[in-house]
Amino acid sequence: MLNSISETSYPGSISYYSCRFSDFRRFPDMFITHMSRPFLEIVVWAGILLLSFSGTACNEKSTFSDQSSSESPSVVRVGYFANLTHAQAILGLASGELEQALAPTKLETRVFNAGPALIEALNAGEIDLAYVGPGPVISAHVRSRGQAIRVISGSAKNGVVLVATEASGVRSLTDLKGKRLATPQVGNTQDISARHFLQQAIGDVSNVVPVPNAEQRNMMERGQIDAAWVPEPWGALLIAQTGARLVLEEKDLWPDKQFVLTLVTTTPRFLEKYPETVKKFLRVHHRWTQRLDQNPGSYISQLSEALFKLTQKSLPPEVLEQAISRVSFTDEPLAESLQSMNQWSYDLGFSRQIGSLEGLIDTTILDQVRHEETR
Repeated sequence: MLNSISETSYPGSISYYSCRFSDFRRFPDMFITHMSRPFLEIVVWAGILLLSFSGTACNEKSTFSDQSSSESPSVVRVGYFANLTHAQAILGLASGELEQALAPTKLETRVFNAGPALIEALNAGEIDLAYVGPGPVISAHVRSRGQAIRVISGSAKNGVVLVATEASGVRSLTDLKGKRLATPQVGNTQDISARHFLQQAIGDVSNVVPVPNAEQRNMMERGQIDAAWVPEPWGALLIAQTGARLVLEEKDLWPDKQFVLTLVTTTPRFLEKYPETVKKFLRVHHRWTQRLDQNPGSYISQLSEALFKLTQKSLPPEVLEQAISRVSFTDEPLAESLQSMNQWSYDLGFSRQIGSLEGLIDTTILDQVRHEETR
């Protein structure tokens, strides 16, 4: 059964509860009362040592039990955005393929506006698998010293645009000096990229303001923002609804004309404990990636219907046609662009250090899926 309300639960194992300090409350009070102080101290220290060893044993037992690869979770919670650049998630859910592939495991979903909030939910155990941009992924990996997150597949590349109102006079990056530029959220992928390229062009990022994608149209029409650095279909939608001008595509600012935009992620614990569930999920993701890569225009109608259900906003076919023409779908994580964004995140102060990205990408299961699909 597919639910859109995310539920969070943290069930404890039997071994955990069997190692609670409360078990020692049954120690007879009379016996403690009649102990001499030196003897009591010896007993206390002996108890502490015993608890240390038993706690270690309990932890080892729990860890061992978590390593079962045949387990299936009772529920899988998936996070994603109502963006064209998360099309595999949107279509996999709308078609029912993900739900069917994961059954009898229950599938729940949660829609986010931008990456930092999604990463917070992933770290808090509120979601298990997620489509998200590379900026927040890198920050999470570096801050946790490689313990918080794993990239298990790519999803999309490119598909980000800079649009501006006609009245703003913005025709290039240098024209943004003194203008108000909207990005979806502080620290998300578009925000990091916009600040990086703006710093290079005009040496100032003080005019960047966070505005959720869905609110940018009204602010642009009221003259409260002059431009927006956004993923599709929001860029094409702003052009159609406000008469904004397409200033540039972000990919044209990259040396090789491509950059990773969306990644599929999970936590190390979920990946280790439920590899078969991850494989089922990635099989559907991979199939939709191939379909969208080979003939993206064929799925415009399905995408339009699915996005309307998520946002309650209808996207004209011509808007989706323009938007999808700027996005490429791939399951390659594009590690080179991740390294670049890692450096930018540090330069802009979102990361305290240039952390190693070693261990971040694990496409072992994806490679298995690819091999099985080509047989």
